[in-house]
Amino acid sequence: MKKVAFNTLGCKVNQYDTEAMTELFEQEGYEVVGFDSIADVYVINTCTVTGLSDRKSRQIIRRAKKNNEDAIIIVAGCYAQTAPEKVKELPEVDLIIGTSNRNRIVEYVRQFEKGTQNISLVEDIMKVREYEDLNVTTYKGQTRAFIKIQEGCSQFCSYCIIPYARGPVRSRKPDDVINEVKAIAQNGFKEIVLTGIHLASYGRDLKETGLLSIMESLQKIDGIERIRLGSLEPTFITSDFVNGVKELDKVCPHYHISLQSGCDATLKRMNRKYDTRQYAKAVDLLRDEIPDVAITTDVMVGFPGETEEEFEATLNFLREIKLARMHVFKFSPRKGTPAFKFADQIDAVVKEERSQKLLELSSQNMDSFMDSFCGRTMSVLFEQELNKGKGLMEGLTKNYIKVVCEGNTNIQGKILDAKLKEVYDDYIVGEVQCGND
Repeated sequence: MKKVAFNTLGCKVNQYDTEAMTELFEQEGYEVVGFDSIADVYVINTCTVTGLSDRKSRQIIRRAKKNNEDAIIIVAGCYAQTAPEKVKELPEVDLIIGTSNRNRIVEYVRQFEKGTQNISLVEDIMKVREYEDLNVTTYKGQTRAFIKIQEGCSQFCSYCIIPYARGPVRSRKPDDVINEVKAIAQNGFKEIVLTGIHLASYGRDLKETGLLSIMESLQKIDGIERIRLGSLEPTFITSDFVNGVKELDKVCPHYHISLQSGCDATLKRMNRKYDTRQYAKAVDLLRDEIPDVAITTDVMVGFPGETEEEFEATLNFLREIKLARMHVFKFSPRKGTPAFKFADQIDAVVKEERSQKLLELSSQNMDSFMDSFCGRTMSVLFEQELNKGKGLMEGLTKNYIKVVCEGNTNIQGKILDAKLKEVYDDYIVGEVQCGND
């Protein structure tokens, strides 16, 4: 039996794409093994969101060839899409497929084995208009299933390479989404996470559907008890949307609303399509209408031209709105984006100082948010052991609080009530309540 190994860098969408390619190989009789094992085929699903991502991709490509010099090395994903010529220069690489035609990956391997396949199969992603037919029926070793419903982005933020890596917006047909979620439910998954490159754009290229519409359809599927959303933009959080999700009891009260900066001048240079007033309005709307809601975000520091005053505006804005958690990252110039050529690039030391200030604020806000739920009993989806063999299991509440309780793998994949007792580090210590099934 032939063996295939995968290594995935980057986002949840990439993870989904890898799972889909994994199933294609399994359907053809391949055994999936760990990446450090000896395999016949190695697939590296790359990321290019930062320069560090590119370097990691190259390192992993070289590592694969060291595992087995005779293996076929396939490079897929965003780095392969945006820099195919650079990838082609790597002597270890046999096939480059980018971010399209991944549903033909096994066919390409067969053609390569016959000596009839060109090394680079990367096409002009900006001309692609159809959603690629990739499907997943299960996630090995996980209790939450990521469901990709949308591909591409047409926002063109000045710092972001992803529209050039993923192409224009393409939405998955509602029936295909529904059928995949039904299969996921039949395989025992209770929570799904809807993902996409620009999730709020779902349905824009289709007739008579949108994100809320597909959520209403998924709400009706037996076996699925939680529906979680990926990242959204503040302008998508309208009264109509909030009133709609209020009627869907399976939708988790957790919204990741991308911010990037709390300074309007910086947001304008970033080519973001909102300002801080609109962001604050979205936060207030969710908090007013959705009980126990957790709002998380992404924040960038060190964008070109970000003065000390602009950073202080961001810091003060975030202090005021007190989000549950923040993912803080530093601006990384990406060749091919407008911001790559912007003047007033920020020194690395300054970026680090600003990053640390926001991380400290995020930690304070997270502690405060979690502390407000201590003493309450909440449902927890238990996902995995914490420190194997210690008799501890961890899971998530619907509003994305990590909870650790005494227990064993018998409760993995189950949703149980737990009393939340005490905040410790980035989680709450809880106690599974008697009376759970």
